[in-house]
Amino acid sequence: MRLYVEPMDAVLVEFDEHGRVRFEDEEWAAPSLQEARAILYAAGAEAEALRELVETLEAALAAASGKDAPAAVVKPR
Repeated sequence: MRLYVEPMDAVLVEFDEHGRVRFEDEEWAAPSLQEARAILYAAGAEAEALRELVETLEAALAAASGKDAPAAVVKPR
């Protein structure tokens, strides 16, 4: 995983089931409330951008093949 968290100017590279995170070139740590909110905002924005990408590419492929666009299959983690 590589998620850029703009307010922190940091790249999230790993997380675990306990909510700890690891940023690039840093050690594992539990994020503060502000950090967690920044991560959630960045992740939500990235998820929306990826949904738009999937829909756009599916529509383009469908148009090229002359078929209706299939429903996007995006599985949340």
